[in-house]
Amino acid sequence: MKIKEGYMPFHEYKTYYRIVGEPNADKAPLLLIHGGPGSSHNYFELMDDYAETGRQLIMYDQVGCGKSSLPEDPAVYVKETWAEELIALRKYLHLDEIHMLGQSWGGMLEMYYLTSFDPQGIKSVMIDGSPSSIKLWVQEQHRLIKYLSYEDREAIAEAERTGDFNNVKYLAANDRYMEKYCWDDPDENSPEPLRRPTNGKRASLIAEGPNEFTENGTISDFDVTDQLHKIHVPVLVTSGTDDLCTPLIAKTVVDHIPGAKWHLFANSRHLALLDQHDEFIDVLDHWLAAND
Repeated sequence: MKIKEGYMPFHEYKTYYRIVGEPNADKAPLLLIHGGPGSSHNYFELMDDYAETGRQLIMYDQVGCGKSSLPEDPAVYVKETWAEELIALRKYLHLDEIHMLGQSWGGMLEMYYLTSFDPQGIKSVMIDGSPSSIKLWVQEQHRLIKYLSYEDREAIAEAERTGDFNNVKYLAANDRYMEKYCWDDPDENSPEPLRRPTNGKRASLIAEGPNEFTENGTISDFDVTDQLHKIHVPVLVTSGTDDLCTPLIAKTVVDHIPGAKWHLFANSRHLALLDQHDEFIDVLDHWLAAND
């Protein structure tokens, strides 16, 4: 499978991109938008084999992440920067007609892009595990915390009270929370792409905050729920039953997008691509084929 890597100039920075497969006149390419803010394209490499179906895959590292530039200026880490970068990437790579798949923050970026910029040439969109409102996200994370042990609940509550997110008990509790609802900490048995660094700690802390339930960064006021009615392209919302993106969060997105569909992955956490890989690819393939 042909893989092409490169960098797009973006202001005084550079954005890394990775293209898997060849263009296909019958199948529009799929642009993959990673989560975070502060993750990277790495986990999308678990989809490389899918390009063998003839569908070209395009993934990239948002500025501040992965192999892209890692600016120190905190003013860079706002949704407007990442939307501008997405617009620039489509132009730079001549992505006139595409499908889009955004996971977690990537889906939020899709929603912001679609409601604020009225982009053309979008054949379909998959929003994977993404909230339209950070306020609802935080509310639901605190509900999920209630299913942890008493000790872990107390450690998290103490960290939120004091603002000390370096305490050993808190760190252990947060690890268990993430393993329960997100994914396991990578180890020697994890797929190789997941073991690679994302280089996005600065982006994550500035844009999101110290964790999933203390959202005090630049996207803490993110709420496009009342704008979702502006989206008039085919949309598939996906989430897992054991996901940070709870069914309430996913349903809120579905209910506000005209004609949106929803697929709930049973027994999956925040990355169905990892937890239920084959079903995820099957759902994706049927969705894209129906909207080519």
